[in-house]
Amino acid sequence: MKVDLLIIGAGAAGLSAALGAWEAGCRSILIADRRSHPGGILEQCIHHGFGADLTGPEYAAMLFSQIQKTGAELRMETEVLSISPSREAVLSSGAGLERVRFSHLILAAGCRERPLGALNITGTRPDGVCTAGQAQEMMNLHDRDPGERILILGSGDLGMIVARRCVLRGKQVIAILEQAERCTGLAKNYHSCVEAHSIPLWTRTTVTELHGEPRLTGVTVRELDSGAERFVPCDTLLLATGLIPEQTLVSNLGTPPWLHLVGNCNRVHDLVDSAAHEARIIGSEIIKKA
Repeated sequence: MKVDLLIIGAGAAGLSAALGAWEAGCRSILIADRRSHPGGILEQCIHHGFGADLTGPEYAAMLFSQIQKTGAELRMETEVLSISPSREAVLSSGAGLERVRFSHLILAAGCRERPLGALNITGTRPDGVCTAGQAQEMMNLHDRDPGERILILGSGDLGMIVARRCVLRGKQVIAILEQAERCTGLAKNYHSCVEAHSIPLWTRTTVTELHGEPRLTGVTVRELDSGAERFVPCDTLLLATGLIPEQTLVSNLGTPPWLHLVGNCNRVHDLVDSAAHEARIIGSEIIKKA
């Protein structure tokens, strides 16, 4: 199979890039995503604040409805296994393996959360420790609670939004811990999540050790200015310590002129709207310059 444009990722950036390319005249577009539904991470973001105050699923549905009006082909539950320098991709789906040749490739694979192993935290490795995104998926897509007495490490937007979600589900959020001197997320999320729900924010504070087996029973926290440490009982630690652009699939390709990165796999955006807008422009420009 041969296409003019192959897009990897059917989240906000991938769908927007396809729309931009279609509007610019490209009529041979294939979008591949390993998830079962388009929208990417939007599916688990059930709070308002996307576009014209939509929820994540509503924003994803809006983009999908626009894609359906084009001739772009969307393949879900399709994994891209490899990309070769000769511009050939190997795709895997329920139908088996397929090789797809392309003229241009847009990577819209998003980003991944920084895991526990990347942090300088000692102690046991008990149950009850996960990333904020994993907790969000657990609550919003599977109706499961991550725990009862929760600490959140990191005051970025995801950490604050998940903290609010935990409170709304009746859980105790002991505090959000932040190494910096102030909250690192958007002011609007600080006001609507932290202030509105009276969630304590401990700045210049971090976690240095985990305790408990098999379930977390508490953590040692350190005040960075004084060096003082104390034990804080909890059964859950959620990590919201940063996002890493996901570029693994193309890391061995260098920077060929046919490869384009959009959305959070290029740089982490504060707002989905920003990522989608940028991707739409890039999708259009690729075709105009071809």
